[in-house]
Amino acid sequence: MYYKDVNEEVVSGLPLAIKIFIRLRDDILRRNLVRGEKLTEQRICNTYNVSRTPVREAFRLLEQEGLIDMIPNRGAFVIGFVEQDIADMYDMRKAYEELAFEWAVKRVTQEELDELKNDYEMMEFFTHKKDYAKVAQLNLHFHELIYKSSHNSMLTQILTSFQYYTKQFKAHDEPKQDEKYLDELLQEHHGILKALEERDAKKGIEIVRKHLEKSKQRAGYGEFGK
Repeated sequence: MYYKDVNEEVVSGLPLAIKIFIRLRDDILRRNLVRGEKLTEQRICNTYNVSRTPVREAFRLLEQEGLIDMIPNRGAFVIGFVEQDIADMYDMRKAYEELAFEWAVKRVTQEELDELKNDYEMMEFFTHKKDYAKVAQLNLHFHELIYKSSHNSMLTQILTSFQYYTKQFKAHDEPKQDEKYLDELLQEHHGILKALEERDAKKGIEIVRKHLEKSKQRAGYGEFGK
C-alpha cells in the first residue's frame, strides 16, 4: 500500500529521497509492486506528491539494492525477489551469522552481554505470556545485538539487511505457531547466550547453525542449500 504523502510521515532526520526509497522497497518486498512492473517518475511523483529529484535518487538507491532495473529509454522495472532468492539469503545469513558469533565471542563487552541478558529475560517473560508478536520483535533485536557485538560494521550491515529482507518478504502465509514453538525459540536463544557468556565459539556456532536451520524451515523454505 502506498503512502499518499510522504511529507506527512514523521520519519525524523530522513531525507525525502530515503523516505520514498523505503516505501518503494517495502512495497517491492511485500509484492505490492510485482516483478516486471514498470515504475515511472511521474507515477511516483503523483503518488507521493513530490518533485522528480527525490524520485530519481530513490530509483538510484533501489537499483543499487538490485530491486529495480533501469533500462535506458524504457524506464525502471521491478526486479524484486523470487522465493529461491530468499531461500539463498537464509543460507548466506547462516554463514555470515556464524562468523559474527565467532567474532562476538572474542570482542563482546560486558555492557553488550548485559544487554543480551536483558533481551533474553524480556523474551522469557513474553514467552510465558504467549505474546508471539513481542517475542518475534525481541528475537530480531537479540540477533542484531550479536551482530553489533562482532564489532564489524560491514558484517552488521549485511546481516541486518538479510534479516530485514527475509522478514518483509512473505513467500507463504505466516505459519500458525503453537506454544511449543515459543518454548523452542526461547531454549535456542538461551543456548546462544550461554555459549557467548562462556566464550565457547565452537558450541555457540553449532547452536546458531541449528537455530537458523529451524528458522528457515519455520518460514517454509525447507533445508539449507536447496
